[in-house]
Amino acid sequence: MAAAQQAREDLLLDFGDAIEAGDDDWLDWLDLLDGLPADGATAAAQELAAANDSTVLGGAQPTEAGGFPGFRVEVQTDYTVGDSIIPGTESRPATAQATAVVQPRCDVDVEADPAKPVTLDCDGQPVDIDPDNFDPDDLPDASVMFSVRLAE
Repeated sequence: MAAAQQAREDLLLDFGDAIEAGDDDWLDWLDLLDGLPADGATAAAQELAAANDSTVLGGAQPTEAGGFPGFRVEVQTDYTVGDSIIPGTESRPATAQATAVVQPRCDVDVEADPAKPVTLDCDGQPVDIDPDNFDPDDLPDASVMFSVRLAE
C-alpha cells in the first residue's frame, strides 16, 4: 500500500507540473495511461515494512491489476513465526505479498479544452482547474483525485 500511496502523491505533483508547464495533454494524466511514478515506491514500502519489523524483498515491482497500474511488494518478517501447530515452522520468518493499485476518481467532459478552465468531477467533489491561473496549492489532496486499494 505504501508504494502505491507514494506513487499517488508523486502523480499529483507531476500532474500539477504538467498543468504549470502548459502541456496540452494534462487531462490525460487522469487516465494513468503512462503508468505511475516509481521513484519513491520502494523506499515507501521499505519504511512501512521496517515499522512493522519486516523487510521488503526485491523492491516494489510495477504491475497492473484489474486494468489499473500499481505495485507488487513481497515482505518477510524480521522475526520467526514462533510456536505453531505446523511442525518445523517455529524458526522460520513469515513472508507475504500484496498488490496495490491506483485508480482515478475524477471524470471530465470528453470535450473539455485543456487550454480553458475545466471542472473535474472527483466522486462528486468538483475540482476547478484554470490552466492560465494555476496554483499547485489549489489542488486537493491526492486521495481526492486517486484512490489506492489492495488488488491481491
